[in-house]
Amino acid sequence: MNTLLKYKFWIGGVLVLFVAAVIIGAVRPKQVSGAQSGAPADVEVVQVEQKDVPIYGEWIGTLDGFTNADVRAQVTGYLLRQGYQEGAFVKKGQLLFEIDPRPFQAVLDQTEGQLAQAKAALANAQAVQGRTELDVNRYTPLAREQAASQQDLDNAVQNNLAAKATVATAEAQIKTAEAAVETAKINLDFTRLVAPIDGIAGQAQLQVGALVNLSSGPVTSVSTVDPIKVYFTVGEPQYLAWRKRFPTETSRQAADKNLRLQLILADGSTYPLEGSFYFADRQVNEGTGAIRLAGLFSNPGNILRPGGYGKVRAVVRLQQGALLVPQRAVTELQGGYQVAVVGGDNKISIRTITVGDRVGTEWIVAEGLKPGEKVVAEGIQKVRPGAQVNPKPFGAQEAKGK
Repeated sequence: MNTLLKYKFWIGGVLVLFVAAVIIGAVRPKQVSGAQSGAPADVEVVQVEQKDVPIYGEWIGTLDGFTNADVRAQVTGYLLRQGYQEGAFVKKGQLLFEIDPRPFQAVLDQTEGQLAQAKAALANAQAVQGRTELDVNRYTPLAREQAASQQDLDNAVQNNLAAKATVATAEAQIKTAEAAVETAKINLDFTRLVAPIDGIAGQAQLQVGALVNLSSGPVTSVSTVDPIKVYFTVGEPQYLAWRKRFPTETSRQAADKNLRLQLILADGSTYPLEGSFYFADRQVNEGTGAIRLAGLFSNPGNILRPGGYGKVRAVVRLQQGALLVPQRAVTELQGGYQVAVVGGDNKISIRTITVGDRVGTEWIVAEGLKPGEKVVAEGIQKVRPGAQVNPKPFGAQEAKGK
């Protein structure tokens, strides 16, 4: 009996030991073959680069036609037909709308008839004048020789003066009639609303059948879009800083002529053609403290249209000897900027820097770094001050070097 109890206890002890061994084996950390605890972390580093870089200014721009012309009715009448496709390119003099010409044609016919009557009246008056002049010429020698009475001569002279007055009146009536004919022709021409310039014709503001007059507003508009104008505003301090770099009028004109503009379109793409500076407005806006500028961009395909938005970029200065680091290497913390610098012993030091302008995907570092120093660009989250790291070339810079 005692032997049996000891055997059961021994079996139980073995089971307890076995279970304990399993638990201890489960919670014990496993070591990966080939890995060493405390090994330096792999990071990708980039060398601080020093070079001359252009500094860009960027402003919101609004597209507008180089020339915008409203097409308005000059006479009163009903629109008879539309002669253009909205949004299409039109040539100067091309018919856009036609006002019913029949009333104006009738007026022209009437004035031409009145002109013909005035000409006939003039011819008749000139004939009468000719006869009275003959009478004067005949009675003058006869009256001198007393072969005709002085009364007859006086009557002939009076008749001749009256005939001349009638001729003068007829000539004046002809001028009046000619002016009426010219006015009627102009009004008849005004029934044809034509494009005043080459350009893109806009949407029709009135439809066929509408009654138009001098106060009915534009029927449509035409804009010259090649080249197209881009308006943008620049702060007064920035504008003055640019102008002060060129103290003479000659140098300013040369700088404006050589200034090249880039246009970033609404979809984020860069317009392939560079623009040129066109003009600066005569005054600074008192409310905004900015001055309005304009640039010109070639638009051969008429892709750019008035009313569109974009960003205008231009090189405003060249910063010499700028120190550059990738933006991804810079950490912003509570309004300050830091980088992880890898020393000669491959140890990390966290350094506060002062940044300047952005150039593409890089920061210009104003203070805190020296040329040739290495900063962590990939793996910043794995480092801490004083940590040993295993630096490798940053992929982007390595590809750039190739």
